Amino acid sequence: MNGKLYVVPTPIGNLKDITLRALEVLENVDIIAAEDTRQSLKLLNHFNIKKPLMSYHKFNENIKSEDIINKILEGNKIALVSDAGTPGISDPGSVIIQKCIEENIEFEVLTGATAVTTALVYSGLDTTKFIFRGFLPRENKDRNPVIEDLKDRKESLIFYEAPHRLIRTLEFLYDNLGNRKIAICRELTKLHEEIIRLPIKEAMEYYMTKEPRGEYVLVLEGKSEEEIKNEEKSQWEALTIEEHIKKYINEGFSKKEAIKKTAKDRSLSKSEVYKHSIDI
Repeated sequence: MNGKLYVVPTPIGNLKDITLRALEVLENVDIIAAEDTRQSLKLLNHFNIKKPLMSYHKFNENIKSEDIINKILEGNKIALVSDAGTPGISDPGSVIIQKCIEENIEFEVLTGATAVTTALVYSGLDTTKFIFRGFLPRENKDRNPVIEDLKDRKESLIFYEAPHRLIRTLEFLYDNLGNRKIAICRELTKLHEEIIRLPIKEAMEYYMTKEPRGEYVLVLEGKSEEEIKNEEKSQWEALTIEEHIKKYINEGFSKKEAIKKTAKDRSLSKSEVYKHSIDI
């Protein structure tokens, strides 16, 4: 008898978002490993599913993963669920999946609800490329390297945040990324779902008069071409044309390439820039 692990996404709010396939798996496995058994019991009771539950959360997943592996090897079929969304995405799950791969144990990942793509589409920002970073670290000393790595990326940036840290996080993003556009998605798929789209500074002002409640997904625009051009311009606008050419030569470009790049930066003809390169 072959055991198997099923990674089963659960609704992020609206119970109607459960898939027929997820229900079929939950009804047919031997055991359900849940991030919070009390929370999962509400879901199972709603769909009249009666199965043994075992706890599997971030504080015990290393130990419990070994237990799950042993049960699978004994022939048990086990479903892994988190409180909401897809296990392994800012929720426990990656440890047991890695162990299954190491042990060559079969596992199956079902598709289902996730707050990441829901918020991204709601945002109206670029959906062709994005970076999901989950929850930012709590302390600035840990946050700073993360935001330093992201600040020059052109992709849309997606974060999760808890209500009691929302204002502080918005202030941190404003201080480090400037007044970019942001979509703040609250309580997705739930009764009090709310989406606001505005610059970060206005978002800070909005939440100064309204207490944050519920769970949040933040979607920020990536670094714009205009912002990149302005930063590049600031590096040479105080230079003479001759100094501008020398700057590129010092960076390793040939004189011909330096003239071409300088002309492009300044929206001048190459012949005009060439006149300033005679003595270089």
